[in-house]
Amino acid sequence: MSAETAHRSEPLSAAELAARYGLRPSSARPPLATYVRQLWQRRHFIVAFATSRTVSQYSGARLGQLWQVLTPLLNAAVYYLLFGVLLGTRRNIDNFTAFLVTGVFLFTFSQRSVTAGARAISGNLRLIRALHFPRAALPISSTLVELQQMLISVCVLGLIVLLTGEPLTWRWLLVIPVLTLQTLFNLGISLAIARVGAKIPDITQLLPFVTRTWLYMSGVFFSIYDRVPAGPIREAMLANPAAVYIELTRGLLLEGHYVPSHTWVLGVAWALVTLVGGFLFFWAAEERYGRG
Repeated sequence: MSAETAHRSEPLSAAELAARYGLRPSSARPPLATYVRQLWQRRHFIVAFATSRTVSQYSGARLGQLWQVLTPLLNAAVYYLLFGVLLGTRRNIDNFTAFLVTGVFLFTFSQRSVTAGARAISGNLRLIRALHFPRAALPISSTLVELQQMLISVCVLGLIVLLTGEPLTWRWLLVIPVLTLQTLFNLGISLAIARVGAKIPDITQLLPFVTRTWLYMSGVFFSIYDRVPAGPIREAMLANPAAVYIELTRGLLLEGHYVPSHTWVLGVAWALVTLVGGFLFFWAAEERYGRG
């Protein structure tokens, strides 16, 4: 028997058999268009998973989902005392209460989305290893959880703004596209940080310091125009995405709060660039999630 014949008679390895018959690992990254289609096919699972997490999140607390609103309200009360009263940031700001609560609610939405996104992969490893599905479903689901909570908060925010004397106008309807843009931005950030968190779980320990710095740079409890001198630093703070969505919402809800028209352009740009960039960044590592 020739060496060539003997070589052919040897059994093929599993990898060679898979290659011969066109088989691919179940965790292999599919083409981008296929991946998007798979996510759309599982949209009902994503929504159901997000809803179940929303319900279970506060199931052990007596006040239940009321904490979704109480937490940012309590934070707003603390900021009002520290910054509004003790440090005097409420000076030269009309309706500081509505100004502050709007900033706290909008920032909390992005802050919680980032934090939840960092744990989207590392906190669901058992599910990832047991079932085959597009892993992007997990950070999308975590963003939906925060959106569901934000919708409740927006209703409370509207009531607070009315109680502080602001009139109800047609401009309030434009809060819907602002919230949509912020949700798209949050989703993009969540996807990107989910990949980082899957590789470096300790990122969750660093995030509180990052988001706290982000908070101070976003004009949540002070007016950037009043407190920061004109120049590159002020422009950078106003271009900060959290400040962009906060200022847009304030301009719609608070009469007399001026917002430059280019802020809308920034809001759209941040949403689209972050969503596309975050999604591609996450998809590029699809086959590595759940390993180890």
